[in-house]
Amino acid sequence: MCLIINTLVEEIMSRIYLSLGSNLGYRAQNMDKAIALIGSRAGEIERRSGYYESEPWGFSSENHFFNCCLLVQTSMDPLVLMDQLLQIEREMGRDRKGAGYSDRLIDIDLLLYDSIQMDHPRLTLPHPGMGNRKFVLLPMAEIAPELIHPVTGTSIARMLQLCPDQTKVIPIYHG
Repeated sequence: MCLIINTLVEEIMSRIYLSLGSNLGYRAQNMDKAIALIGSRAGEIERRSGYYESEPWGFSSENHFFNCCLLVQTSMDPLVLMDQLLQIEREMGRDRKGAGYSDRLIDIDLLLYDSIQMDHPRLTLPHPGMGNRKFVLLPMAEIAPELIHPVTGTSIARMLQLCPDQTKVIPIYHG
């Protein structure tokens, strides 16, 4: 007789931070749809910032962005997660083929994955530009002000104080 023992193996969950942006079409609806897709495909959304409106960063456009940040619990490996986020962007109409920054329906950036530091051709963690972008740090400071950046050793709140970005970022609403 063979005895089968069932064991419960807990999935290892990681905490990730994402930045979302949209400056084309119905920006709030684009963000809401992306958040719903992230929640159904990438992991459980633990925290979400409100929406902020910001001027374009790195390029000129008359279209202002809506931005927000999410804290998500995931069991996905960083590269698998990145593939899933890129798939969500594609399904929503994002085309990343052009060089440089441009208007977009949706942009999803993986900012932090636990305290992992990674330099891969497809993914750099932490996101190398986050400390220079007020439209990222303001919503991040709303949901995780005391979080310590794994490279700089600085809290998100302090990074926001030190941020050289002078673009206007305005709170819109908490959805």
